[in-house]
Amino acid sequence: MELEVGDIVLCTVEKIVGTIVTVHIEGNLEGNIIMSEIAPGRIRNLRDYVVPKKKIVCKVLRIFDNKHVDLSLRRVTQKEKKEILEKDKQEKSYASILKSVLKEKADKVIKEISNEENLFSFLEESKENPKKLEKLVGKDDAGKILEILKNQKSKKAVIKKEFFLTTTEPNGLEKIKNILKKTKDIDIRYISAGKYSIKTESENAKEADNKLKDFLSEIEKKSKQKNISFSIKEK
Repeated sequence: MELEVGDIVLCTVEKIVGTIVTVHIEGNLEGNIIMSEIAPGRIRNLRDYVVPKKKIVCKVLRIFDNKHVDLSLRRVTQKEKKEILEKDKQEKSYASILKSVLKEKADKVIKEISNEENLFSFLEESKENPKKLEKLVGKDDAGKILEILKNQKSKKAVIKKEFFLTTTEPNGLEKIKNILKKTKDIDIRYISAGKYSIKTESENAKEADNKLKDFLSEIEKKSKQKNISFSIKEK
């Protein structure tokens, strides 16, 4: 699997020597994280953030000869971390499906797939275009694998954000209520003075995220028109 600068990757902490953390990156690569890229601010003990043999999610900063990689832990957002961990969980589930169908041939097939791309992406693509999978394991076994994948219950992606709406105008509350009129599949809740949460869910995480962004953009537009202060809480 070929990495690019900016990629978010799953790593396993190998060792901590001084102020350098060495990790194993999924795909048989080694990477380092310097102390300043572990967490913002002063760090008293690296082991408060990283522990040998534990998995962490990092961002690729630099790549040297496609063999050694400089990484950052602190630059990964909670959303990016959640997406990678969910993919890892799903990938383990997919590996179990391959083992249940292919038996002793499974490890060889999984290794062959992983040398080119991650198992999650390969099998997701195979749902729409099974040719590569059929070529790798045969039409009969490919059919069995895809049937199991098809019958798996899809887990809905939940996207949630917090935002602020404030105004000093006498009829400000009524204006805010008009701005926040209910929309299908969008859940808006009052948290505290001027603070609200907004949530939506979908079987497609990107679709849910785009829906939320569009709705927040509309709220921002209406707020400007009604002279109401609007901001989104950054995580």
